[in-house]
Amino acid sequence: MPIRLVLAEDHYLVREGVRGLLASQPDLEVVAACGDLDSLLVAVEAEHPDVVVTDIRMPPSHTDEGLTVAARHPGTGVVLLSQCAEATYALALLAEGSARRGYLLKERVADGDELADAIRRVAAGGSVIDPTVVEGLVAANKARPSRLDSLTPRELEVLGEMAQGKANASIAAKLVLSERAIEKHTNSIFAKLGLSEERDLNRRVSAVLVYLQDH
Repeated sequence: MPIRLVLAEDHYLVREGVRGLLASQPDLEVVAACGDLDSLLVAVEAEHPDVVVTDIRMPPSHTDEGLTVAARHPGTGVVLLSQCAEATYALALLAEGSARRGYLLKERVADGDELADAIRRVAAGGSVIDPTVVEGLVAANKARPSRLDSLTPRELEVLGEMAQGKANASIAAKLVLSERAIEKHTNSIFAKLGLSEERDLNRRVSAVLVYLQDH
């Protein structure tokens, strides 16, 4: 059984060129080719394709139409084929996980075989993300403000020990501080992380979760 595809691209010449490349692959079948979001959604509902290959920006708004099918049909493979290497688009595409998701840049797809291989991997449950897009995701993550930024170096040190499951007495011994000093540091940590209204045990657990997520 061939892999059934729906192709979406608003530029006619690009759409027909990609359709021709994919049609040359014996195990791929383009069952519909669309030029806007409305026709894409209709085609997906009618054809139930294995994979959708779509541009991101298409009519009617030329913003993020290509992402709509990924949000509405999470079980369908989606390969974004775009000129845009923006982390926000990648994050939206991967919001529910990377399985059956691909993000390729048009100028970096050397030939039809490369695109076909990406489609096969996505159809099989894998993912294919262009290295340039990955670099953008890494940079965006580094630039994202951390909830830990408000903590002092000593507070970060105390929270790091807390994340290892240590009680105040053990933390005090490790850092050569009094238990009273550790208590002050932990209360300051809770306050800065907005955990001051919770019970002490819950605050410790919540603070450690913040540390593990943002550190």
